[in-house]
Amino acid sequence: MTRALAAFAALVLSPAPLLAEPIPSASPEEVGLSSARLGRIRPALRAEIDAKKLPGAVVLVARKGKIAYFDAMGARDPAKDGPLGKDALFRMYSMTKPFVSVAAMMLVEEGRIVLTDPVSKYLPAFAKMHVSVAKTEAGKATYETVPAASPPTIYDLLRHTSGLTYASSTSNAAVKEAYAKRGLGRPDSPLSYRDLTPAEEVDAVAGAPLAHQPGRVWEYGLSTDLLGRVVETVSGKRLSELLEARIFKPLQMSGTGFSIPKDEAGRLAEPFATDPATGQPSKPIDVLSVPKNDSGGAGAVSTASDYLRFSEMLLRGGELEGVRLLSRSSVILMTSDHLGSLLEAGPTPGEQLLGVKGYTFGLGFAVRREDGLSALPGRAGEVTWGGAGGTYFFIDPQEELIGILMTTAAGARIQYRKLFQQLVYAAISD
Repeated sequence: MTRALAAFAALVLSPAPLLAEPIPSASPEEVGLSSARLGRIRPALRAEIDAKKLPGAVVLVARKGKIAYFDAMGARDPAKDGPLGKDALFRMYSMTKPFVSVAAMMLVEEGRIVLTDPVSKYLPAFAKMHVSVAKTEAGKATYETVPAASPPTIYDLLRHTSGLTYASSTSNAAVKEAYAKRGLGRPDSPLSYRDLTPAEEVDAVAGAPLAHQPGRVWEYGLSTDLLGRVVETVSGKRLSELLEARIFKPLQMSGTGFSIPKDEAGRLAEPFATDPATGQPSKPIDVLSVPKNDSGGAGAVSTASDYLRFSEMLLRGGELEGVRLLSRSSVILMTSDHLGSLLEAGPTPGEQLLGVKGYTFGLGFAVRREDGLSALPGRAGEVTWGGAGGTYFFIDPQEELIGILMTTAAGARIQYRKLFQQLVYAAISD
């Protein structure tokens, strides 16, 4: 067993309290962190806020099961007066994916899903998939469609090797065109698939060709959205209802869901009208009305405190405050390397998330492979992911460390993730 997995195993064997209590706070020094060094986070982010590059940020750092640093700064909505509060609601975008991945693994533990099952077992429209293959003829790129050599599986959906992609990111022009025609990612609205009903989404995705043969290439995309449709089919519940009953309510994540009531709109963090990093208009998804489908890949809203509770559950091996969602063995499986040599087939998860190498992918999030081999501080076994709107989290089992950064700075999100992680790791003193 590696040191990282041993750390997960040791943490889950610790006795849990009988009654649920809020995650406690402690001084940084009590948990082996430096107050002075954590204090560097605020001025670093404050400088970006003062320069009008960042509307605001909520920052949370926990170690050894205790909150050591929790801060909020800047504006909740740069178009209005009012500060950003620690209880602010953020659009999670792709930080929704870990929720759905955990829900799927809960169904695996119940014997209702087997990881090697073909997706078509639950969504019959995926029974006969085809793959768009690029060719070069007379110096011009063309595409032909061939039958899939093997069916995409639940395992492929969890590790993003299904051949599904995003219209906004794929280099396969035929797939991009097919997605756009089916409402899966118009140029003016990359998340337009949220406007489809679940059944319409399934038919649209199944009707487009795959970008790769299943199981052969890691490419980030619509896999988790389809995993959400599988979870709905197996459970017989709408995805938001299942996650509320099985994850959010048991973990006391009261601020997390797929839409928020209008009387809570005053807590919703908003971006600049024009993104300072890209010069493009900001187009945040509508979370003040119930969507036609609960996007398992991009639709949730949450708070820093709620995401900490979810992260603590994973760090403790699937259990928090006497509530167990997953077995220790399932958490170890999810946080292991599931790509191996497939990392050589294209851009790696770390390059997409953080602009650095050194990360592979598990079942629902990126996983750091080594203590080194990356231009970012961290430890082997760290799990992490972020959202397109500017949110980010990492969980380090060796250091018993969790970092959560909530912003609405989409264009500069990679830079802020790296800055945040560097500052947090620099604060470790024991």
